[in-house]
Amino acid sequence: MPGNLYIVSTPIGNLKDISSRALSILSDVDIIACEDTRVTRKLLTHYQIKNKLITYNDMNEIKMADAIVQYLIEENDVALVSDAGTPCISDPGYRVVHKSLMNNLNVISVPGPSSVQSALSISGLPSDNYFFQGFLPKKKGRKTKFEKLNILDCTIIIFESPKRVKKTLRDIYSNMGDRVISVCKEISKIYEKVYMNKVSNIIDEFENINPKGEFVILIAKENYTL
Repeated sequence: MPGNLYIVSTPIGNLKDISSRALSILSDVDIIACEDTRVTRKLLTHYQIKNKLITYNDMNEIKMADAIVQYLIEENDVALVSDAGTPCISDPGYRVVHKSLMNNLNVISVPGPSSVQSALSISGLPSDNYFFQGFLPKKKGRKTKFEKLNILDCTIIIFESPKRVKKTLRDIYSNMGDRVISVCKEISKIYEKVYMNKVSNIIDEFENINPKGEFVILIAKENYTL
């Protein structure tokens, strides 16, 4: 009987934010496919889990998706994890899920941490209707993307790195106006912080800050006020 492909969510910061079911799956499967073996090994070591790791990332996703499907056909259970959070959400994974479903193999969700829902829940912005953008184009297509985002009548969620967060804040202001935004920094980690204000005020607040860690930026719809 073919094996199961488990899509396992792992902590986005605090290692305690993992379910007992996820730990059980990671212990019991035949293979764990991960973005970076060094990152995943830290989690497994913390919970005294010893298991076989293979690398599945942006560089080898097409090739490894076929390999994992073959593992499943050969009756191996495989867990797919990303470095943090839920696989396939701005992380590798959809290709192997697609190929598995096309081969009538079982794909099972092991839900848990996701910075999308976590940031939305602490943003202070409307959460009944939202659009997840993920990372913006760095150069080509960036302005066009902002034009499309600008007409959406909902909260918009963007992922950003510390190197580009100031630029993105300025781009939001220049392309979308002085919207109310929420910036969530280092969710579930020691220096977790939420900034909620008009984007112009947050730009000023970040002027003398050297950003570190990962950021989630949430943009309120145009007519939303503080």
